[in-house]
Amino acid sequence: MKYIEQLLKAKHKVNLWLYLPFSLFFFAIMGLNALVLHLSGGSTNEIISQNIAIYGKNINFLMTIGPLVGLLFVLLLWVKTVQKQSIRSLTTSRQKVDWSRIWFSFFLWSGVCVALFGISYFLDPQDFKWNFNAVEFFTFLVLAILLVPLQTSFEEFFLRGYLLQGLGLATRSRALAFLLTSFIFGLMHFSNPEVTQNGYAIMIYYIGTGLFLGIITLLDEGLELALGFHAANNLVGVLLVTSSWTAFQTDSLFININSDAVISPLEYLLQVGIVLPLLLVIFAKKYKWANYAEHLFGKVK
Repeated sequence: MKYIEQLLKAKHKVNLWLYLPFSLFFFAIMGLNALVLHLSGGSTNEIISQNIAIYGKNINFLMTIGPLVGLLFVLLLWVKTVQKQSIRSLTTSRQKVDWSRIWFSFFLWSGVCVALFGISYFLDPQDFKWNFNAVEFFTFLVLAILLVPLQTSFEEFFLRGYLLQGLGLATRSRALAFLLTSFIFGLMHFSNPEVTQNGYAIMIYYIGTGLFLGIITLLDEGLELALGFHAANNLVGVLLVTSSWTAFQTDSLFININSDAVISPLEYLLQVGIVLPLLLVIFAKKYKWANYAEHLFGKVK
């Protein structure tokens, strides 16, 4: 049974109108935040710096990540109690959630992230400062392990789960559903300080990653691979290396001290055009994917 189509055969009939309240609520919050930021004349990075100066890095981290963690539980409660949909069907088309897929994706992408950082360090060691402090790092490690997977799970459950399924049912188009959610994923990161630092070219990475996550969700007919990938991406990021111009500024092992560093569009194209497709090949071989066109562009029926 397919990830979107399974809802058409569910015990409770799907009410598409029920997809609107939570979605509109979330986008209203995003829009309000963007409006307040614009009217204040400041930048996201300035706000982060002020919060860190007043509250410290860990409290700023909680202020950044806490709302999304809370929204995860609100979304799951809405799906379960109002829409009468099982959390299993929001997660996968399989009879039960395949945790081995989550862990495989998590460790595979964690390894790639560490390798990519190793290459960056080898090429430009002067850009990085060893930042390890046992008390600060291990305190943050506990927070990160507990909260980052919940934050990334909200984004996956909302975009690649809730919205992908809802849009798929509404439009009866798998392609339109995953394209729209991929662009929304990119726009959700538009106010990140990384955009200010690197320019709009970074949207290649955000939207490209959104497309990749949508593709693996539809080809694998479940969220498991996307959940593992996204958790690894953010968790390794906040623990391994941060800087004064990233959304997460934490007590990581390394700090990028090059405040003038700008990632070239070519690097984004290499990751989106080479690294992520290689992951697709690995997943495809391991999980024996077939009928790509039907999974990605077929009608929902």
